[in-house]
Amino acid sequence: MEKQQKTEFRQPWDASREVPIIQNEQMPRKRVRCLKWFSCAVVGILVFILALLSKTSFLLLITSGNNQTKSVHSDKKPSSLLGIGFVLVGPNVLLLLKSIWKFIFKSAVMPCKKTVCWVLCVEFLVALGAAVLTIVSMPHFDIVTNVMILNSVTILSAVFQVVAECLAKERKRFIMIPVCSIVLIILGYILFAVSFLIMEESSLQVKISVGFAIVGTIFVSLNWWENYSTLFDVSFLANISKDIDRSRNVVGIISSLMRILVTAAVLGAYVPLSGQDWTSVSYFIPAVVVSLVAVQIVSSALCRWFVVVACKMHALRCSFLLPMYLASITVLAVALVPVAIMPLGPRQNSTYCENVQETSDGIWMDMMSDVKRTLCVRNIVRNVKSEGLACMAISAVTWWLGLILSTIYVWYLRIHRIERTQDLFVGRMYEGAFLEQSMLLNTRFEIRKNIIEKKNQEKESIKVFLCGTMWHETYDEMMKIIISMFRLDKYRPKTKITKNKDKQEDQIKSDVEFEFHIYFDDAFNDNDNGRHANEYAETLVEVIKEVYTIFIVENPSIFKEMPTLRSQKIIQTPYGGRLEYTLPKGNMLMVHLKDKLLIRHKKRWSQIMYLYYILGWRLDRRYFKMFKEGKEEEESLNEHLKREKDNTYILALDGDTDFQPSAVMLLIDRLKLYPEVGAACGRIHPTGTGPMVWYQKFEYAVGHWLQKSAEHVLGCVLCSPGCFSLFRGSALMDDNVMKRYTTKATEASHHVQYDQGEDRWLCTLLLQQGWRVEYNAASDAYTNAPQEFKEFYNQRRRWGPSTMANTIDLLGSGGLTSERNSSISKPYILYQIISMAASILGPATICLMIAGSFVFIFKMGTNAALALAVVPPAVYLILCFKLRSDTQITIAAVMSVCYAFLMAGTILSIIADLIRNNTFITPSGLFLIGMVMLYLITAALHPQEFSLIIYGLLYFLCIPSGYLLLAIYSIVNMNNVSWGTRETGGQAKTAAVGAIKKHILQAKCCKCLCLGSREDASEEIPKAETTTGTELVQVQVPLETKRPRKGSLRNCAWIEHLKESYDFHKSTLTKDENDFWKDLQKKYLEPLQESKEQQDKIANDLRELRNKVAFVFFFCNALWLVATFFLQTIGDHIAIKIPKVYPNGTHSTTETFSLDPIALMFLLSFALLLIMQFFAMLYHRIYTLIHFVAYVDTEIKDLRKYSILNVDSKSIQYENKEPDISVIFHNPCTLGSVTLV
Repeated sequence: MEKQQKTEFRQPWDASREVPIIQNEQMPRKRVRCLKWFSCAVVGILVFILALLSKTSFLLLITSGNNQTKSVHSDKKPSSLLGIGFVLVGPNVLLLLKSIWKFIFKSAVMPCKKTVCWVLCVEFLVALGAAVLTIVSMPHFDIVTNVMILNSVTILSAVFQVVAECLAKERKRFIMIPVCSIVLIILGYILFAVSFLIMEESSLQVKISVGFAIVGTIFVSLNWWENYSTLFDVSFLANISKDIDRSRNVVGIISSLMRILVTAAVLGAYVPLSGQDWTSVSYFIPAVVVSLVAVQIVSSALCRWFVVVACKMHALRCSFLLPMYLASITVLAVALVPVAIMPLGPRQNSTYCENVQETSDGIWMDMMSDVKRTLCVRNIVRNVKSEGLACMAISAVTWWLGLILSTIYVWYLRIHRIERTQDLFVGRMYEGAFLEQSMLLNTRFEIRKNIIEKKNQEKESIKVFLCGTMWHETYDEMMKIIISMFRLDKYRPKTKITKNKDKQEDQIKSDVEFEFHIYFDDAFNDNDNGRHANEYAETLVEVIKEVYTIFIVENPSIFKEMPTLRSQKIIQTPYGGRLEYTLPKGNMLMVHLKDKLLIRHKKRWSQIMYLYYILGWRLDRRYFKMFKEGKEEEESLNEHLKREKDNTYILALDGDTDFQPSAVMLLIDRLKLYPEVGAACGRIHPTGTGPMVWYQKFEYAVGHWLQKSAEHVLGCVLCSPGCFSLFRGSALMDDNVMKRYTTKATEASHHVQYDQGEDRWLCTLLLQQGWRVEYNAASDAYTNAPQEFKEFYNQRRRWGPSTMANTIDLLGSGGLTSERNSSISKPYILYQIISMAASILGPATICLMIAGSFVFIFKMGTNAALALAVVPPAVYLILCFKLRSDTQITIAAVMSVCYAFLMAGTILSIIADLIRNNTFITPSGLFLIGMVMLYLITAALHPQEFSLIIYGLLYFLCIPSGYLLLAIYSIVNMNNVSWGTRETGGQAKTAAVGAIKKHILQAKCCKCLCLGSREDASEEIPKAETTTGTELVQVQVPLETKRPRKGSLRNCAWIEHLKESYDFHKSTLTKDENDFWKDLQKKYLEPLQESKEQQDKIANDLRELRNKVAFVFFFCNALWLVATFFLQTIGDHIAIKIPKVYPNGTHSTTETFSLDPIALMFLLSFALLLIMQFFAMLYHRIYTLIHFVAYVDTEIKDLRKYSILNVDSKSIQYENKEPDISVIFHNPCTLGSVTLV
């Protein structure tokens, strides 16, 4: 039983509180709604305008093919028909190219024979119907008929809807809607036939065209059979649909080729049969035809894309349905109004159709005259027969109403927060001639009864385990992650059993459940009476207590009783100890205190602890126990286990990560929607103060803006950082992932790849196994960055070699990986190879840039400048092999300052050179201006991060330090496998500075990582930063193997010690769990114990590996420099001459600029990479905005839905008050980053 505590009131004279800043400035809800409605309005307007352009250009193209029109000469009419053919096959050409690309680089599954036969038959009929309708029939009709007859292609879709709803026993009022659509369309057919065949005397050709038009529309309406195939109780159609989904790429190739061939055959046969000749087309195609075809194809493709955007933004009704429904009516008005008001000509007293202008007043007036001619050809218009006009108008209206009624189901379509395009639309493309009809009919059809049943079905809950790793975090760093966890607990309370009105128990189930874990490395030290929790662990307990107190206080009034803290559990475990907290809203927080005498420490081994505990013990073992007890059949258990693995996520965190609930929810969206996604990461923002942090702010920004976005769009992300990444349980438990992640480093390369960059290695394993890794720019997290030059260099000394090792590992298995992983294609492998080559040649490139600086500033010869530029880094390279690492960093710091002055001088010299030459069109000028414009535009597309551009100048000044000196330091010291950061960090918190640190938390600009005592730090942690490049690096044996045990955790002294500062009550593990931890320790996590000989061998192997890598790395850079040197020596014989161009466009006849071929090749390659990254970033930004708008709309509804969840320790009641659903921009730097608190 929990210990009961007496409640009390605050002291009235001491009611003021000191609390950490928990929430950031809120963004008003009205502003968010305005942004949403503005985005939806812009998309809706664009959809409407593009639909108008598409339909108008297509109808004008058909009108130009009419024999009565004059805008295209009579002997050029085949060119108009050819243009119609291009419009018909345009989408099929796009689909063909897309399918071929995916067939080559992604999936190449072949369909079965019956599927191929079915697809060929259906596509033949659809293509035949479309060609006969648009090429053979429609050129003989007037503009009104042509506008509205396209709406009749919904006839079979309406029939299929009636059949499907009857089979599903849908309500009669729902069935009557498509029935009315069928009646209206048939009525339109009848009136259409009557107006042409009875109301007036039409030619035989027109009568035949009427019949062809009706048959053609029926054939075209077969196109959307797949939308209803699974609703019929016909196994043949269901199997065909499944096979098509499985082999979509091959089916796309087959169907596209069939459409193109049939259209070409109909077009090729009809022209000579109609008495026309192709010879005129072979020489000249009128410009009006080319223009109309180009406008139609481009506007149709863009319209389709914006329709997809509208649906994904949950603006289905206002930005998709309404523009599509109004398109036909508006096109009719656009076509008829100019005709009605245009001048009649010289004979003002003549009737409307007696005086059609024959003279040319411009292309637009000619086309309007053609529209008028198509109307005036008809007797009912020319003689103003009211019955015929009524017949024509009513047929047009009935077809339009038939379209609306047959597609009204789209109005009620349920869309998830983020939706796949293939889940929204059955087909993968649109129909060029029937744009709005194809987009509406292609939208997924669902029986409303089934929609309600799905909505009422119990949703599968997602279980998210937040697992943070800690070591030597400071007080304010611990405060960040603990506040983030408590904030998430408040955001999504734990599912509880509640009482309904009938006093019956109902389970209110949240869509996402959270559980929090912290794995604390090296949490104990020796004391006179045994092992005690060290001051870092004690500080964590104090932080949790402080934050707990803040979050349980809902009303700080002095008239309210002070809530008491719950009694929490403290448990002795085989690995050390565990603290279990039940958070204010019911979620669980477990703090695992690791004793390095009992279990292996460091981050990777903590990750292995929680992977096996959560996925192995908590998940697999539970189902195995159910199997042993015979509660369910094996097949059923396998199905449930697979589903739960897919729905179990692990959020990897660092001990100083700060995040908002929305950041987690946005990552969850990616994994929920895309089953092939194994991991997703967010936008990481470095925090801190000082020049080093400013440099990293811009470096992180550019890396995320361009590199990570490009990786996400072109292939998939190669590294999901361990400070804030969400992993899918089934991906981690896949073959060759979790098991291989437990590999102990036994070779030199293992120490570099496995232990220096464990995040990247885990992602490499996922990619090689076929899983996708994604980046979500709207999910923001903040983590402390190194604020000192030495700490920064040591951090990157780990990251650089490990990044290179994992990238080479991935590229080495590129062929096999591209076969397994559909997101990694051969072109993407090539992109990564080029990026890797650019990284390796970075030092040489910087030397060339410095040489250019010498030329600009000191007017030196190119070869002398190159030689002078190479000397300082060469000397530094030699010193790195001889001096201690601390000294190396000191020298690098001094050289960085010198290089910064040089870079500043270079910028001013380039500007002066541009002024002196009276032109900016020079290689150096274009490069500088291009880079500045690229970063400015990129920053502008991230409006709330635009201020980071200020740090771009510092980033530019530090380029030699970051890409030359740091590369040398990292490669030469890659045999140093110590962690490099936090190893001699300050104490977490002492009594003397506790109050100061709390005050510092309020002022983030004044943070300092080194506050606190460093007492006994050197005794606890071996110093690893005193090695030189030549001495053997001793792989330090963990201290638990060196130090004799002064005490044991079995005496529980640490428990009694912690109980003094918090109300813990002692508990124990179950026998099964206790045995699990012992078995896990024995198999994977026993403390490392290596003999002196093993250490020496590993140290020698590391040094040999370092020497090999350093030789290859610097040899490649030397080759690049030598090649450039000789090309410059040869000079004008092979140099590429570029004429001097002035801004006004004139050329200099005497002056030229010279570039050697290698430099030109490098510049072009670099420019190509940047351009690819820039356009990938644009694409990624658009979809980030889409996700943001969808998130804001749906998450507010979800919060209202789950507002009734109110967790209380004694009773569960419904809350009547509306929750706080204010939208917060937690990140002041990212447009898509919102938080709901």
